[in-house]
Amino acid sequence: MTELNVAGLQRRLVEFATARDWGQYHTPKNLVAALSVEAAELQEIFQWLTPEQSARVMEDPESAHRVADEVADVLAYLLQFCDAVGVDVLEALAAKIERNEVRFPPSSAAEDPGTP
Repeated sequence: MTELNVAGLQRRLVEFATARDWGQYHTPKNLVAALSVEAAELQEIFQWLTPEQSARVMEDPESAHRVADEVADVLAYLLQFCDAVGVDVLEALAAKIERNEVRFPPSSAAEDPGTP
């Protein structure tokens, strides 16, 4: 394993795609479509499980491996998409968390049980 940080992983993904001449296909439209497909594949693992079964999915080595692979695919496409459109994924997440902390203060949880 080499660099385990967002910038390093994004660089490795770009290098991987470039070495295979895939960059031409990595348009924002195609990347967001691929991201959606991979998220659906992750969802498929849980589709017919009960809440109790879904909470234990990582206990089975085969299903745990499938979940980890799909999570990796989702993250890979998300990082490639962010690189393509110029979004700093960590800054975007931090800003979203800050907005949600203001929008949904702790006291509002009891008043509005809905999850954003």
